Amino acid sequence: MSHRPPDAERLPALAGPGGELDRLVRDGARTAGAGAVWAVGDARGTLGGGSHGTLGQGPYARLAPGPDTLYDLASLTKIVSLWPCAGVLWQSGRLPLDEPLGGWWPPAAGHPAGAVTVRQLLAHTAGMLPYTRFEQLYGRAAAAIRVGVITAPLHRAPGAAVEYTDRAAVLLGYLVEDLGRARLDELAARWAWRPLGMTDTRYGPLDGSATARTAPTEYDEASGAHLRGVVHDPSARLLGGVSGNAGAFSTARDLARFLTALLAPPPQLPWGEPWITASLREQTGGLTPARGLSWLYAPGTEPAEGTFVHYGFTGTGIWVSRRLGRWALLLTNQVHHSRVTQSLTDLRNAFRWAVFG
Repeated sequence: MSHRPPDAERLPALAGPGGELDRLVRDGARTAGAGAVWAVGDARGTLGGGSHGTLGQGPYARLAPGPDTLYDLASLTKIVSLWPCAGVLWQSGRLPLDEPLGGWWPPAAGHPAGAVTVRQLLAHTAGMLPYTRFEQLYGRAAAAIRVGVITAPLHRAPGAAVEYTDRAAVLLGYLVEDLGRARLDELAARWAWRPLGMTDTRYGPLDGSATARTAPTEYDEASGAHLRGVVHDPSARLLGGVSGNAGAFSTARDLARFLTALLAPPPQLPWGEPWITASLREQTGGLTPARGLSWLYAPGTEPAEGTFVHYGFTGTGIWVSRRLGRWALLLTNQVHHSRVTQSLTDLRNAFRWAVFG
């Protein structure tokens, strides 16, 4: 189902204090049982935003979220960290998209992963195993996990199907680190976050002052407390908190800067044009669900509409449409309350519908 999206001149009113979007998020957050921060903007920056609810249960019920609340981004890390780093390497000629890895990246030579391409990894068509289970399969040592991911059998032939898997981002993270000759957290800060003034965005574990403004996620039996300032994703936690699939924390304030840059890339940005244009178009060859590079076409829309989204398991989501010239973000810590996500899915769909059609 689609409808005509609001005209650009109507968007500021919709996004204004007490406007339609604020009411929608307020009511949806109440139904979902989680606090929420939202914002909408265009190539000039943020047009409006707001926050509702509390940071969580128990002691967190006294705390309210806001534009400077740090959220565990979960899989939005793939967009905010890994994807721009891949863009820098591609634009500098170091990351071929369509040459099988085994022919130019020595660690993959002679292994099943050597048959896949970077484009397939980014579009989730590489055929990699659909689960991680790193500790069960490879133990707790980071070096053993790296070897295990690179040498693992494929789940299906590359290019045969679209199948979202964290393994694609973990493998690509290793490749980016090898080519960039630094850890992914250092590369993301150097190439993406500092150039855009994203001063809140970082990988964990967070220090005390940052943790104090972080939304908690799930209760952790091992520590006897809710995870807060420590990545929720078990694979990223096993890898010390820094991974291509998860691990980054950010705020609505910083993500607004990031999304604005997708519509108006600063000239000095080393992953602006043509990487953004290449990524925000269909890259899955007619397979469904249609994806770009790292980005997914928003559920409920047609690829021709050009509205892209990425979600995070913790309850985060970002949207962008270059065709309409607008972006949106909706950050929650839904996983703190429950893994039952239908109410959040309904809120996300209604929010996207109101902003983009």
